[in-house]
Amino acid sequence: MDYNINFPNLHIYLENVGKTIMIGDFAIAYYGIVIACGMIGGVLIAATIAKRSGQDPEDYFDMALYAIIFAVLGARMYFVIFNWDYYAADLTRIFNIREGGLGIYGGIIASIITVYILTRRKKLDFGLVADTAAPALIFGQCLGRWGNFFNREAFGGYTDNLFAMQLPVSAVRRNEITAELWEHAEIIDGITYIQVHPTFLYESMWNFVLMISLLFYWKHRKFNGEVFLLYLLGYGVGRFWIESLRTDQLILPILEVPVSMVVAALMVVGSAIWIILGRRKSRMAEDK
Repeated sequence: MDYNINFPNLHIYLENVGKTIMIGDFAIAYYGIVIACGMIGGVLIAATIAKRSGQDPEDYFDMALYAIIFAVLGARMYFVIFNWDYYAADLTRIFNIREGGLGIYGGIIASIITVYILTRRKKLDFGLVADTAAPALIFGQCLGRWGNFFNREAFGGYTDNLFAMQLPVSAVRRNEITAELWEHAEIIDGITYIQVHPTFLYESMWNFVLMISLLFYWKHRKFNGEVFLLYLLGYGVGRFWIESLRTDQLILPILEVPVSMVVAALMVVGSAIWIILGRRKSRMAEDK
């Protein structure tokens, strides 16, 4: 397997970018390391926001433990369900998350349900907690996308734009290489490369801008839960576009459309309506 990753139009050529780091005889995937760093950073961001807004940071450390566990389980379950043909052939693959395969929407849904249950038990305002967690959640996604970089996955179709990324054919899954990518494949120093949209990079940059925007807006929110809804709206818009570029889309049975694009569209429409209703309710309360 070849380990080079190139960004030719940026004149960046990375050699020997491995997928794992060895500790003794045990291999730890960079994918897992990146996701773990994103989770830890996200928890710290949530705790900081909580402290500055008069909440108890300890509540967020407590909830994070459960939310992270169920988010990973939910993300894996989501991915397995929509790739069942692959995993049905060998059920042991389901437990090998080091090879990748987490559906972010499954993680979001699972974490929302988990946090909602915990806020009910702790008698906390779910909207306020969701607002506090939103910047933390998008930070985790922003950093976590770099796990796809190390795994050479979640890339898009052919492009020759400024950020075009070249990957050795030997380092990617063959079923994710489209006819168009094969058509534009290039041999460099005896190695066959495909040139793709680095969709992991697009989403990471989009998420970073969204996170900064949410942090700036946090103190100006009109009602509890608005920041979280803006997160869903902003993430949905970006994901709908980025998902349209990818070659590894999870397809919704019967309708034969990408699952993530459908979920993203529903998120955008649903959160936009909720924000409008929430702001209208807030204005009515102020007028009384």
